[in-house]
Amino acid sequence: MTGMKIYTRTGDEGETGLWGGLRVPKDAPRVQAYGTVDECNAAIGVARSAGVDTYLDALLARVQSDLFVVGADLATPGEAANIPRIGADAVQALEQAIDELEAQLEPLRQFILPGGAPSAAYLHLARTICRRAERRVVTLSRSEPVNPQITIYLNRLSDFLFVAARCANASAGVPDVPWESPRMRKEAKDE
Repeated sequence: MTGMKIYTRTGDEGETGLWGGLRVPKDAPRVQAYGTVDECNAAIGVARSAGVDTYLDALLARVQSDLFVVGADLATPGEAANIPRIGADAVQALEQAIDELEAQLEPLRQFILPGGAPSAAYLHLARTICRRAERRVVTLSRSEPVNPQITIYLNRLSDFLFVAARCANASAGVPDVPWESPRMRKEAKDE
């Protein structure tokens, strides 16, 4: 059985194809946006491979699937009837998941440092990549039409990933590490 080759040589000159056939430079804002979404998706995959509980793993699997929809949405300028688009239902699902996860956690009283258990650290990394993806989409939206639900979804996803990281730490029995400002450290030293 012969399958499709992984290499096509069509990108050797620094261009790539969008859905519909339009060729653009590989550093075009649209490619930067969906490429950063792909990075976020990969970071979530690393977090999952580091071990999270079954419930969180299922939520993260759904997010990874959603991010494929976001990527396809971004890679398809204009209207295409057969391309899925991210919508308000995905945002609502994230909000529901955030509320459910937060109910299991102690309320935050101060900023925390990214880190802890490996899965939590990877989720914090995914959160920062998600924020970068959001910035790339905002940049793109200044020059080309973009589904407005994408920015909302990415904004909410970064919140979800923060809470998911805290849950991963809690599940692993690793406390979140509070951030101490230089002033707080000085006051503690002076006491």
